[in-house]
Amino acid sequence: APQIRRALRRTLDLTEDNKSLLQLGSGFRTKGLDRSIRALASLPKALLSQTRLYVVGVGDRRPYARLAKRLGVFDRVVFLGPRDDVPAILVSADLLVHPAYHENTGTVLLEALASGLPVVASGVCGYAPYIEQAQAGWVLPEPFDQDRFDRTVRSALERDDLADFGRRGAE
Repeated sequence: APQIRRALRRTLDLTEDNKSLLQLGSGFRTKGLDRSIRALASLPKALLSQTRLYVVGVGDRRPYARLAKRLGVFDRVVFLGPRDDVPAILVSADLLVHPAYHENTGTVLLEALASGLPVVASGVCGYAPYIEQAQAGWVLPEPFDQDRFDRTVRSALERDDLADFGRRGAE
């Protein structure tokens, strides 16, 4: 995993000092991509300059690209499209963001945990309790509060022990 992480981060032009948020899944509206873009835009300038949001999946990018442009973070959002190297992407990211509007299960949450990737998710996801059980991230209560999500993402990215959350998930 460490070798895969280094290689893929090099490919994505990321150093270990950079921060990478990952939004994974098709159906950008359902998965809350707009919420993730807003959280990215809310980061303080110093943290924002080190952070990118990588979006993996199939969906109409146009409304999200417009939102990112309007919020001034278009250059920080990278649409990777559908990928067949999702396990490598999971071990290469720093934090999975999954602020879904509705989600029966949220299999991506379990995939992130198994990969050692910490998670910030909305409480509507069926598998969200596993994040809390493993102490591998943060589950936001419903109703969703964008400010709370923004603060949680920022706080997670600023933690020196973020990787420990991921390790607990993998364990």
